[in-house]
Amino acid sequence: MIYTITFNPSLDYYVKVNNLKSGIVNRTSTEYITVGGKGLNVSLALKELGNPSFAYGFIAGFTGRAIDEKVTAMGLEHEFIEVEGQSRINVKIKSTTETDINGIGAEVTEDDVTKLINSLRARLVSGDWLIICGSVPSPLGDRTYENLLKRLKGVKGINVVVDACGGLLTNTLKYRPFLIKPNIFELSEIFGLKTLPSTKEIAACARELQKQGARNVICSMGSDGAVMVTEADQALYVRAVRGQLVNSVGAGDSMIAGFIHEYLASGNYFSALNFATAAGSACAFTQHLATKEQIEYIESLML
Repeated sequence: MIYTITFNPSLDYYVKVNNLKSGIVNRTSTEYITVGGKGLNVSLALKELGNPSFAYGFIAGFTGRAIDEKVTAMGLEHEFIEVEGQSRINVKIKSTTETDINGIGAEVTEDDVTKLINSLRARLVSGDWLIICGSVPSPLGDRTYENLLKRLKGVKGINVVVDACGGLLTNTLKYRPFLIKPNIFELSEIFGLKTLPSTKEIAACARELQKQGARNVICSMGSDGAVMVTEADQALYVRAVRGQLVNSVGAGDSMIAGFIHEYLASGNYFSALNFATAAGSACAFTQHLATKEQIEYIESLML
């Protein structure tokens, strides 16, 4: 089974404003609300591709109940732990540029995390996948994912995937995650780079992360494609298909879902990276998450 964890799920309120101007009243031309959070996006993308998954998360307040209702209506297997506070609402403004205003999120405590770990221990078996991604709400810190994996260390043979920023990501490397997926900006931040790296420099940085424990590293580069360094000592590069950016939210999550989907089917790193890149591009070219048919069409343009 594939399990995803979203510490900070949300309701995402998408609005399109023609020629947004600061300091005055702006009116939307279109708007819609959907569930958000990286782990939930991965689970929804996997479901579209035909791979069942089980989604964990923390919810609070009336927004949390709305998230639960929407996820249930989408037919996604899940277990949400109710906590104090209010699940966040993220505002996604589409105008001449994309502007995101993300909320703080619910009040998740260490006791709440213990409930999650106990439930995971009861479910996880060797061969399962555990995907941990996104931000964590305060007062949890950048050792949250590290401590989670430490407490799950007794569960052998699980494939861990981590997609997070900064210390949340790097602190997990000692537990040898199967895959990590920083984007080019996150990779630059980790290594203190002043300019965006070339594909050759990305591969060198990825190998440094392997030395710290990561088994496989994908660095997504948006419209420029993706670089992967594998535990088989391969350095791979896939160029993305060019297209009209509609919505970048969820593209990285779709990449993870696409990679796992194809890797489970073929066991081939290059095929998995190619399909992952197609999935990320297809998501970016659509209003929200792409369909399987849209992903396969984009992949056909890459061959």
